[in-house]
Amino acid sequence: MNSERLIKKYPNRRLYDTEVSRYITLADVRDLVMKGTNLRVIDTANDSDITRSILLQIMLEEESGGEPLFTAPMLAQIIRFYGGTLQGMFARYLETSLDLFAKQQQEMAQTWGENPFETMTRLTQKNVEMWSGLQHELMRAAGFELGGDRGKKGGEGAP
Repeated sequence: MNSERLIKKYPNRRLYDTEVSRYITLADVRDLVMKGTNLRVIDTANDSDITRSILLQIMLEEESGGEPLFTAPMLAQIIRFYGGTLQGMFARYLETSLDLFAKQQQEMAQTWGENPFETMTRLTQKNVEMWSGLQHELMRAAGFELGGDRGKKGGEGAP
């Protein structure tokens, strides 16, 4: 069962985990995320879903301490996509890319001990296939139908 854990945020800024019936901290929410727990955070003042803002707050804390994941140029590029015609496509691209990366990381951890060279070769081949498919799908979503040889794998002039 893939249920969603409900966290309520009260006007006093405290977070309440309804599953364990106790108040929790932002660090506890981070731990839930790290464990792969699906969660939803609701603001009790107006019943709005504030999950994204809580997750962004966790990311901000992570970026402020230790070694950051995002560089300033990378963040600037992301900001430039807001409000643009490609915002939705960029969001989908990032989400799909992260999903693929997580799946490959899991596969690599499971098969690394067998034969590292074979594992890397197999992952590289799968990468090429997945990225080619993703690129084709994104181009089609943007309105660029790739016809003829251009849409075929390995075809000349393929993006």
